[in-house]
Amino acid sequence: MAKKENKETEEIIEEEATEPTIEEKLVAELEAQKEAYLRLAAEYDNFRKRTSKEKEESFLNAKATVFQDLLPVLDNFDRALSVEDTSLEDYKKGVEMTFSQFQNVFEKYGVETFGEAQDDFDPNIHNAVMHVDDDSLEANKIVEVFQKGYKIGDKVLRPAMVKVAN
Repeated sequence: MAKKENKETEEIIEEEATEPTIEEKLVAELEAQKEAYLRLAAEYDNFRKRTSKEKEESFLNAKATVFQDLLPVLDNFDRALSVEDTSLEDYKKGVEMTFSQFQNVFEKYGVETFGEAQDDFDPNIHNAVMHVDDDSLEANKIVEVFQKGYKIGDKVLRPAMVKVAN
């Protein structure tokens, strides 16, 4: 019976010896957390690179689409320049048609013109390059437009160059 008790005691001591200590458990948990953190950091880095690449591709595709729509306008200018013998009337008509085609492309992409005579002057969207003092004109009204302004939504692509009454 003493042998049996010794054997049981040895088995209990072996079990206790194979059970990890608190330090070993904490080290193992720390290693697991470190692995999870490194995995998460790598996933985030991959996500950042992927979204950056997608953004660049999206911008490139948007530019390509716009320029594809402008190519027919360019083709019409090429045709107009290649014609040698034409009347001034026909040439003017061709330029007007090409201009109209160009405006249609702008309209398709939501580009709007602004800056008309008699509009109120707004320094956020107009660039006053000249002022005129005339009592017959209303103050802060656009008198003359030298260059139209263009915008998409609220984003001004180019302010209108105008002459303003004081």
